[in-house]
Amino acid sequence: MAMTRRRFILRGLGVASLAGTATASYAAMVEPFRLEVTRYALTPPGWPAGQRLSIAAIADLHAGGPNMGRERIRAVIDATNGLGADLVVLLGDYFATHRFVTEVVPHAAWAAELARLAAPLGVYAILGNHDWWHDIQGARRALAGVGIPVLENDAVLIGAPGRRAWLAGLGDQLAYRIGHRRYRGVDDLPGTLARITGDAPVILLAHEPDIFVRVPGRVALTLAGHTHGGQVRVPLLWPAWVPSAYGRRFAYGHIVEGGRHMIVSGGLGTSAMPVRMGVPPEILRIDLG
Repeated sequence: MAMTRRRFILRGLGVASLAGTATASYAAMVEPFRLEVTRYALTPPGWPAGQRLSIAAIADLHAGGPNMGRERIRAVIDATNGLGADLVVLLGDYFATHRFVTEVVPHAAWAAELARLAAPLGVYAILGNHDWWHDIQGARRALAGVGIPVLENDAVLIGAPGRRAWLAGLGDQLAYRIGHRRYRGVDDLPGTLARITGDAPVILLAHEPDIFVRVPGRVALTLAGHTHGGQVRVPLLWPAWVPSAYGRRFAYGHIVEGGRHMIVSGGLGTSAMPVRMGVPPEILRIDLG
């Protein structure tokens, strides 16, 4: 029987509806529960030839169900330790704040899991905007309680003599909400870099990647999170999900501008909606030199 135009349209709508349902199910029930290790190997300008450093980075944990309950966090920590990196860095946003949380993970619980992280050169943290907006004192106490240093407009020298590097951590750029889409940060990039002496290379930790436009060439590598890679990375739609004043420019991955290097993690948890599409949860393993 020949297909009428009406029947063709109805069948097309049915297929589209099924495809939409399948996509939504995947975004909510499959991709958020994946876990990938994304690896980068680079020698950026300003990094000494022959000096090797491996870094594992965790961004945007957003502890709390449905996709980041206690067992899931435990698996993330085990996988991170399994990378055997010299240094572990935590890039902020430690607990979930969206209204779809199905398993509350108290600060003490996620911090206890982070306390299991181990690396020869230590574990260091910065704070994110959700930490500031929803319970900054709780996040501070949780990290301090398990002995994880928080770098906030501060820098520490790590590594053995002859192979040293500076690790700098920036205060959050969106710490205080002062109006509709208006924020006041606690970041102090000049003050942070003023703490750095000598000629050892510099690694900068910044929760939001937007600071990159002001990062000088003295910094060998900037590491950031916050964007979740867009979280819903669908053509035409996904740039609207990137929480950055620069849209897709700083959304995800290894970004090189003017000889300066930044790596933006897609992170682990979710924000606003417990879905991911096209950017599965990831841990970073970065090999410098």
